[in-house]
Amino acid sequence: MSTNSKPVIDLNNKETQAGSKIDLIKNLIFGDDIQAYDSEFEALKKDILEKKRILEELVEDVRTELNTALDSVATDVNIRVTELEEKLEDKIETLDAEKLDKKALGNILIELGEKVSKK
Repeated sequence: MSTNSKPVIDLNNKETQAGSKIDLIKNLIFGDDIQAYDSEFEALKKDILEKKRILEELVEDVRTELNTALDSVATDVNIRVTELEEKLEDKIETLDAEKLDKKALGNILIELGEKVSKK
């Protein structure tokens, strides 16, 4: 006879639930090692969650830095565009003034030519 004092488990007992059957099978296959595996898996899970939290913090920091950099670039571009608009307006005014001066000079020369031809 068997010298093993462990009770024999009836896996065909309908009263035993499926979850407990799986637990019994795991216990038979892995024995006491299953608790060690469970604790290792739990430690890995905690480590992964901690690394995920750290990574999310880093992503948020990078997002904040990018937003700040984009705001800075947008401000710089707006300043440069405004400066270019002002320079362009100044050049347009200068060209308009030069055209007016040429037109006025042309008119004066025509008037002078008419006066000279009348005399």
